[in-house]
Amino acid sequence: MSPFPIENVPTDANFTNSLAEFYGAPISMDSLMNAKSITCRETGDAMQLRAERGSLPLIRCMVVLLVLMSISSFAQSGGLTVNDASNAATPPARLGSEMTQEEILRELQTMRAKIEQLEAALKRQSGDPKPASPVVTSATIVSAHAFSSSSEPATTAAPALPAKTEKPAKVEPFAFADWTWLNGNPRTKEPAFDSKFFTPEIRADVAYHYDFNHPKDDTIGGSSEVFRSNEINLTHLGIGGDFHYDNVRARVLTQLGLYSTTTPRNDASYSRGQWQLDNAYRYLNEAYGGYHINALHGINVDAGIFLSYVGLFSFYQFDNWAYQPSYVSSNTPWFFTGLRIQVFPTEKLKIEPWIINGWQSYARPNNRLGLGGQALWRPTPWLSIISDNYGVGADAVGIPNRTRSTPTTASRSSTTIIPNGSSTKWPSVSPGMQDANRTAA
Repeated sequence: MSPFPIENVPTDANFTNSLAEFYGAPISMDSLMNAKSITCRETGDAMQLRAERGSLPLIRCMVVLLVLMSISSFAQSGGLTVNDASNAATPPARLGSEMTQEEILRELQTMRAKIEQLEAALKRQSGDPKPASPVVTSATIVSAHAFSSSSEPATTAAPALPAKTEKPAKVEPFAFADWTWLNGNPRTKEPAFDSKFFTPEIRADVAYHYDFNHPKDDTIGGSSEVFRSNEINLTHLGIGGDFHYDNVRARVLTQLGLYSTTTPRNDASYSRGQWQLDNAYRYLNEAYGGYHINALHGINVDAGIFLSYVGLFSFYQFDNWAYQPSYVSSNTPWFFTGLRIQVFPTEKLKIEPWIINGWQSYARPNNRLGLGGQALWRPTPWLSIISDNYGVGADAVGIPNRTRSTPTTASRSSTTIIPNGSSTKWPSVSPGMQDANRTAA
């Protein structure tokens, strides 16, 4: 059963006829005017209308309610005042005393409460166990201003849906401190130019050296960074940058200048087989591509030509505290060719296994690949613990049984504990991830 909707009640004299037409069921005029409630029951395709008599007729209450609302709305719109309305018509006696909006509101609320009580009593008499619902549901008053200044029905705002809780973004590895001042790390904090897909990089190493031994042809030997005396030389010109799109990553940097001759000369592996690998790779300082996996705090899988991970000095002189590294550092590898896997279990730990062709070699010196790795742990901003290891590889051309895994040749494995670390932190190649190490020697 459903109550007759108040918003559909006409205000003219044909109220009862309209009511009968609305429900499509005959009902007497006397029953309508003296009913305390009107209910409608649906039976198949037909509808049955029933009026219940009572001490407080429902129709009369609704008519009084509509008259009060119409008079108040008309008065607020600049028409007749309450006094004018009382002189022109014959409303209930209470209206003739210039009722205020607050008093009208209280009267309406009182009438609504009485109607609810009568409806509840009717429900109890009919034996309906369902809780009573108010008849004048659409006449709920939200405020005096709302019902007097607008003729449109009020709408109830839908309840706000609870906001979805997003997972916090994982912290970028080693981003909790500034490592740019360390030996072997670049000094740049932000790239001069960047885009969504590519971060360019240009490096130029122009130097003047003077040898007090005064070599006759100005040649300086025994160093991997200083090559000519009493001349201005272009040691290195690197042009390239980092490519990054979604999880795909790559890096390329040229090796122009003296490095294009001095670096390949220290590798004898190109003599094994054909294709002159020293000429094929001499103008590439770094050239690799890979993929970033969104697991743990990041996993990178890259393959190509890399800077060596062994040592505490960078291959690029600008990143070091001194232009000329130590003699020991000059005899450690500057580059590797192979496969690198970087795993970041936490924001403070990196585990990096390597599968490479050999110790600073473009090709395999013999029939065996080399294995290496690095473990870097930075628990605090002032402490870095690093371990660089290499072994298994047979790196002497023509001597396949000589490997660096023997006690006499495994001297490149070391564990270093120094304040503030030793590894490089560069701008991210992919979101949330960085190489975190590009040192060599």
